[in-house]
Amino acid sequence: MRIRTVKFNFIMNAILTVSSILFPLITFPYISRVLLVEGSGKVAFATSVVSYFTMFATLGIPTYGIRACARVRDDKEKLSQTVQELLIISGITTAITYAIFFILLFIIPQFAGQKELLIVMGVSIGLTTIGVQWFYSALEQYSYITVCAVLFKIIGLILMFLLVKEPKDYIIYGAIHVVGSFGSYILNFLRLRKFITLKKQNKYNLRQHGKGILTFFLLSVATSVYLNLDLVMLGFMKGDVEVGYYNAGIKVKTVLVTCVTSLGTVLLPRLSYYIQQKKKEEFQRMVTKAFQFVLVVSIPMTVYFIIYVKESILFLAGESFLPATAAMIILMPTLILIGLSNITGIQILTPLGRESNVVCSVAAGAVLDFILNLVLIPKFGSTGAAFSTTMAELLVLIVQCIYLRKQLWEMVRHVQVWKIVVAIMFASIVGVIFQNKITMNVFGTLCVSAILFFGVYGVILLILKEDFVSDTVESLFKKIWRK
Repeated sequence: MRIRTVKFNFIMNAILTVSSILFPLITFPYISRVLLVEGSGKVAFATSVVSYFTMFATLGIPTYGIRACARVRDDKEKLSQTVQELLIISGITTAITYAIFFILLFIIPQFAGQKELLIVMGVSIGLTTIGVQWFYSALEQYSYITVCAVLFKIIGLILMFLLVKEPKDYIIYGAIHVVGSFGSYILNFLRLRKFITLKKQNKYNLRQHGKGILTFFLLSVATSVYLNLDLVMLGFMKGDVEVGYYNAGIKVKTVLVTCVTSLGTVLLPRLSYYIQQKKKEEFQRMVTKAFQFVLVVSIPMTVYFIIYVKESILFLAGESFLPATAAMIILMPTLILIGLSNITGIQILTPLGRESNVVCSVAAGAVLDFILNLVLIPKFGSTGAAFSTTMAELLVLIVQCIYLRKQLWEMVRHVQVWKIVVAIMFASIVGVIFQNKITMNVFGTLCVSAILFFGVYGVILLILKEDFVSDTVESLFKKIWRK
């Protein structure tokens, strides 16, 4: 089995990330204008509800499976045994989850009112179970993951333009969303035989995974509470229209978070491998690079989309979604917070076997999010939900930093934050001047302003010789020169 370099995997994941940015930029403007605020809100509500059932069906396997398989990936027999055991566990929990899911469809009024849409989108629960995405991540098969994901996104895009024509087509769009996002999981399952055997060889030992799965399950529960609870609570307390506004506000944030955390997806199996092999220096060096990447990327994105929030909403969703601007502004700092907590939690604490610390931090954020939502959503709607989420993300990061207070300094002392701040100041001045002095259409404004803002930001970082940017550019030029 060929294991690619981190650079290759990052490039593949970068392509996947870019597709995750481009496709929503194509689909969301179209969908928001066709389905309108209410239809968009219905799909967003159903997506959040189904995500909870998916979480219970898969337990903590999507994260635990990466670590468990990464540790035995050099032994085909042990790897096969591990995958079979995890599939059995998730198969049992998925069956139980589906039973509860269909019962609740007829009991809860808000679910019964969206029964058809929820059933269609509920197919993703089973697909996620058989999709074993964690297996391919553990084996660092990012080229395969990327090609499949992009291919099915294209299929979904084509189907959307062909079949979604008016507001009543929101159920059709729900089905297309399932195909585009989860269709490749069927191929994942069929391709398993290339790497492992599905024949039983030894006695199954399901109990050995219990503690790890439970820990990651608690982590996923806590995480899902404050990631999806806002939409669900808004749906129950304020209705589909307010969910539609909030969904527009978080759309940009969700896409950008994918970009900011993309490196972490690649690093988790490699960092787990380094810990297993006791390669402390390699582990620490890679984590330092991750901190540099997150800060260099997340801070300018946060500032840019705060400055151009109105233009972003107009371009993505249209004038009817302008009430979402306040929520989006409040949510933007979470790019930085989530990026950093992704490192401290998933890339440091998890490979070190300190998942319980991550669970405690995320649980604290979930509790705070729930309490703030109860207080703020009735009065402030989507804006209150946005504030709750941002405060929850901040608390998660603070708690994780407290757990890592002894190790953290060695990993962050080489990060030159002051250079990033100086570059942001210059870029922001240029961005604000352009916004106030130049009149263009929305698309033109976003394109030109982005080039100016990020161009100035990058140039200043190069002038100041910021380590991460300088090393990246130098490495790029060396490759070009060799060719």
